[in-house]
Amino acid sequence: MREDRGARLLERLQDRFTEIRGRLTPDAGMDKITWFRVGGTADILFQPADSEDLSSFLRALPEDVPLMVVGIGSNLLIRDGGIRGVVVRLSAKGFGEVRQASDTRLVAGAATPDKRVAAAALEAGIGGLHFYHGIPGGIGGALRMNAGANGVETRERVVEVHAIDRKGDGHVFSKADMGYDYRHSSAPRDLIFTHAVFEGFAADRDEIRSQMDAVQHHRETVQPIREKTGGSTFKNPPGSSAWKEIDKAGCRGLTIGGAQMSPMHCNFMINTGQAGGYELEFLGETVRERVLEASGIKLDWEIKRLGEFQPGKMVQEFLGQLI
Repeated sequence: MREDRGARLLERLQDRFTEIRGRLTPDAGMDKITWFRVGGTADILFQPADSEDLSSFLRALPEDVPLMVVGIGSNLLIRDGGIRGVVVRLSAKGFGEVRQASDTRLVAGAATPDKRVAAAALEAGIGGLHFYHGIPGGIGGALRMNAGANGVETRERVVEVHAIDRKGDGHVFSKADMGYDYRHSSAPRDLIFTHAVFEGFAADRDEIRSQMDAVQHHRETVQPIREKTGGSTFKNPPGSSAWKEIDKAGCRGLTIGGAQMSPMHCNFMINTGQAGGYELEFLGETVRERVLEASGIKLDWEIKRLGEFQPGKMVQEFLGQLI
């Protein structure tokens, strides 16, 4: 049966994982770890104990078994058909530490929430990292997508990135090696980031706290932060803002089933109730099509979408109404 595919895969591979200390979960429901609260099952979910455990697991994993990495789940849409192969999710216990390395530097694990990095910088009197207070994600995702907010991006503060590749080998990358661009890194896709070094500058704690308060006030007043959402749905196109183009195309508040473009901030897609992954993605693609028709601009997804398609009932009903 489809539901026990992960259990059968794990049984086939079990002899390879006898030395693994982390947690292996077959047929893991991905809806439990994404902020949208949608998604099918992953065949196997692996949460390594630490970097050494992750390396051992990757060395033991056959090359023909698909591998994906997820973080905190804030900027992630898992499709209803689930994910084949193995999903790696770093846990806070092994990858969530943040510590001060010098007067102006912090070291943060990939599973560390961005907000915690901002808080650690405040405590250490390190300026320039306050923007992480406004990003609802983890450091691993920030490194991969050059996350930014309030006019500052990850590439402006990262110094060194540590990662493990698909074969289990460790690597250290400089900022230049990461190939950063707007909401993008050209670092190899098979890398799993484990931790990174960030550098700010000496600053007054009251000033840092004031900047963080301003970031929080902005989020609370213009973003639907208490909804089941994935943050910014689309990247800003050159010379414009995604929300402006969505608004001009008449998509503010557009609803399909339980999926809606937020009336508060129309570049935020929210699950208002029982929407599935297909409904959310169908809504996003509908918005992209209408923006293209209205302004000739092709919006690119900022939300990461993973897994297999499985048509949702609400979309089928929506399409039926159009016929």
